[in-house]
Amino acid sequence: MTSIAKLYGLVLSGGKSTRMGTDKGLIEYHGVPQREYLYDLLSQVCENTFISLREEQEDELPAAIKTIVDLNEFKGPYNGLLSAHKKYPDVAWLVLACDLPLMDLDALKELISQRDSAKEATAFALKENPLPEPLCAIWEPHALQQSITYLESGNGTCPRKYLINHNTKLVFPKYQNVLLNANSEEDYKEALKKLA
Repeated sequence: MTSIAKLYGLVLSGGKSTRMGTDKGLIEYHGVPQREYLYDLLSQVCENTFISLREEQEDELPAAIKTIVDLNEFKGPYNGLLSAHKKYPDVAWLVLACDLPLMDLDALKELISQRDSAKEATAFALKENPLPEPLCAIWEPHALQQSITYLESGNGTCPRKYLINHNTKLVFPKYQNVLLNANSEEDYKEALKKLA
């Protein structure tokens, strides 16, 4: 019988936020910077939780928050995800992008309850566009190890393409608004309307 890997939480916040024009992890939708809000949510459902970030961002966080500095070995979101995997290679990671202002505890519990550790990942998806959301997903350790091979073989740098082409369980959240990405000023305004 195979044991299920421990579940750690990871907030990805090392991106440059060029479309938004300001660091998306610092935007406050709930009275605290978004990356700290998501960290607190993940801390309620994961054995251990971290924020993934660039080295120059470390001083911006309260000392009590655990971080993993991006190793810059891979491009895009894989940078933070695989930096975390290299530090803790035997755990599964519940990964959240820092630009999910409507994410809530119920949605995280829903995703965890549907986890299938035999698959590469368990990812949220929208019913009308059933593609895995790689930055709102549980990545199993074997998938992250295989992702390194995938990247090194020149297959691309997109985690969504990896999940599409591998054995991924899709979970359709009860409230699909939790998957709203706030990547621009317009998205930010839409998120504020929905939160009101």
